[in-house]
Amino acid sequence: MTGPGGGPAARLLARLAVLAAIGSVVVLVLAVGEGGLVVIGAGLLGLVLCAVGIWWFVAHRGALRLLGALLAVAAPVAVVVLFVHDGLWLTAVILALCWGVALACARAALRRSRPERSTRAVAAPRPRRPVLIMNPKSGGGKVGRFGLVERAEELGARVILLDPSAPADVAALAREAVAGGADLLGVAGGDGTQALVAAVAAEHDLPFLVVSAGTRNHFAMDLGLDRSDPARCLDALTDGEELRIDLGDVAGRPFVNTVSFGVYADVVQRPEYRDDKAGTALALMPELLLGEGVRRLDAQVDGTALSSQQALLISNNPYVSPDELSAGGRRPSLDDGELGVVGIRVEDATQAADLAVRGSQSTGLTVLTAHRVEVTSAAEEIPVAVDGEALRMPTPVVCTLRPGALRVLVPRDRPGVPVPVPPVRWRRIFDLAFGRTERPATS
Repeated sequence: MTGPGGGPAARLLARLAVLAAIGSVVVLVLAVGEGGLVVIGAGLLGLVLCAVGIWWFVAHRGALRLLGALLAVAAPVAVVVLFVHDGLWLTAVILALCWGVALACARAALRRSRPERSTRAVAAPRPRRPVLIMNPKSGGGKVGRFGLVERAEELGARVILLDPSAPADVAALAREAVAGGADLLGVAGGDGTQALVAAVAAEHDLPFLVVSAGTRNHFAMDLGLDRSDPARCLDALTDGEELRIDLGDVAGRPFVNTVSFGVYADVVQRPEYRDDKAGTALALMPELLLGEGVRRLDAQVDGTALSSQQALLISNNPYVSPDELSAGGRRPSLDDGELGVVGIRVEDATQAADLAVRGSQSTGLTVLTAHRVEVTSAAEEIPVAVDGEALRMPTPVVCTLRPGALRVLVPRDRPGVPVPVPPVRWRRIFDLAFGRTERPATS
C-alpha cells in the first residue's frame, strides 16, 4: 500500500505545487529591489482594508456604511493603480500566476490522494404503490414546467398536489399515505418539505424519493441528482437503487441540510425577507451585530464549549470547509454519522480583517464535528432556521443525528457527486511530495 505519497499522480502534483510555491519565493527575492516586498505589502493591506470596508458596510448605517462601501471598492482599485504607476504590475502578475499554479496543483494533489468514498448503493425493487407529494409553487413552478405530475402518474405513482392557497400539514399527508398502503414516499418541493416527509419515511422504514423541484435543491445536489431536470429523478421509480443516509434532528424536528442559529435565523424570521433578501439583511445587520439587544449564543459541542457566538450553523454531515457553505457548497458524504459545526464571532473591523487574511485559522471562526450540539441563550425562546424555514424554539435546543435512518431511492443513471475541492494544508502537501512510500511486507 502507499503511505503519505498517495499514488504517483498525487505525488507529482504535490511536487509541482511545492515547486510553484518556491517559484513565488524566488520571484519575490529577485524582485526585492524592484519592489517585490511592496507588492506583497500592498496586496495584504488592500485585502485588510477591503475586509474593514465590508464590515463597516454590513455592521453600520449612515455615513460609516457609505464609507465602508467606498473603502471596499477603493482598496483593491488603489492596489492595482499602485502596481501600474510604479511599474510593479509584471511582478504582481508573475507572483499571482506562480501562487495560482501552486494552489491549483496542491488541490489536485489532495483530491487525488483522498480515497474515493461514496455512499454505498444497493439494488432496490420497483415500488408498487409509490406516493409523491408535489408543491406546484416550489422552485418557481417547476412541477408544472417539467410536467412532473403527468410523468409520475405514467410511472404508476399517486400524486398529492398541494394547494398553494391552503397550507397543508405534509407530514400528516405522508402518514395518511402510509396508512393507505404506500410503499414509497417522495416529495417534489423545497428542502424543508423534503425533511418533514423524509422523517415519516424513516419512521416507517420506507424508501424516500427526492425530486429536485425546489429553488436551490441542496439535498438533491449532495445526493448526486440532476438539478437541471427534475423529471430525471422520477426514473428511480423504474430503474433505481437505494442509499442509506443520516437524518438530522433539532428538538424533535428533522432536517436534511442545515440548522442555523443567530444572525441568519433572525433575518429569515422577517416576512419581507422572502421578497427582498439582500435589502432585509442589510437593514437588520447593524442591529443584529452591534445593537443593544444583540443576541449571543452559547453551545456545548460534544463537551467543547463555544461562547458568545453571533451565528452557529449545524449541518447534517460536515462540509469540506467553511468556504463550502456558500451557494455551491457540498458535503462529500451523507452517511458519516457526524454533524458539522461552524461558529462565527466577529465583533469589530479588526476581527473582520483577521478572518479575511487567516480564513479558517482565524479566532473568529470555529469549525468542529460532533454527535450532539446543545445551543443555549439568555432568552427562553430563540429563532431557528431549519433547512431555510423560519421557526422559533425554546432553549436549550439540542441537535443530534440519526445515523443511517433514511433510505433514499435514486436513479441508477444520475450525474453523481463531484469530488469536492479540499482545503489546502501545506504540511499535507509536503508529506505527499516527499513522504516515504510504504511497500507491502513480503514473507
